[in-house]
Amino acid sequence: MLKKLLLILILFAPVTLLAQDALLGTVYDFEIKTLPLQEVNVRNLNSSESTKTKASGKFTLAAKVGDVLEFSLNGYHNDTLYVTNLSPKTVYLPASSTNLKEVKILSAKINPTILSPDPEAKEFKRVEADDYRGKPNVSKAGGIKLNLGYGKYKEQQAKAKELEEKDRYEAEINSVFTEAYVSDLVKLKGQELKDFMTLYRPTVGIVQATRPFNYKFYTVQAYHKWLKLPPSQRRPPQVPKLKKNE
Repeated sequence: MLKKLLLILILFAPVTLLAQDALLGTVYDFEIKTLPLQEVNVRNLNSSESTKTKASGKFTLAAKVGDVLEFSLNGYHNDTLYVTNLSPKTVYLPASSTNLKEVKILSAKINPTILSPDPEAKEFKRVEADDYRGKPNVSKAGGIKLNLGYGKYKEQQAKAKELEEKDRYEAEINSVFTEAYVSDLVKLKGQELKDFMTLYRPTVGIVQATRPFNYKFYTVQAYHKWLKLPPSQRRPPQVPKLKKNE
């Protein structure tokens, strides 16, 4: 009886461990928050395991704290998620620039008689005021010019995309580079911890340049730099107080 019990425990132990390390989540469209995305490839960059989302947008993937997940789907920008805990995740994928939801002109027909010259029209010159004298204007007149503001629209879209991307990186930094996370690595407490985090908080540019970004390596490296500083330089510079108008 004891042997059978041990055999059952051995068989079910890996299943139990897998369930404990399973991360659940749902992927939606970034613009239409209620639209679940199917067939999104979810890959654990640390273990190389992957899965795809169902019609409901849901996925289950083996992961642990510290892993980085990558989400990819044709027509959408790739995105990554740093796992800080195993609670269910909600991910929003933004559409790529080649899949913008905009009005497209497929075709247009123009009646050739509209732009044809009138055979009975008489030659004329336009005259514009030049002080009190008439001045003939021999420059070209007429023509059609369409200005749909597409260049400005593209510029606005690029800026909006840049801000959205920056917000995502800022949210990632805020969720990872916390007092609990940093204190556990460098063993700093209180004001020293706050000063260190202010001086060495990773910027969006640094995090964006290396994907996935290794927060642990960066924090430990920054701590060694901080130790080499004299005590007077281990605090962020104070903002000068503005003088009151007398």
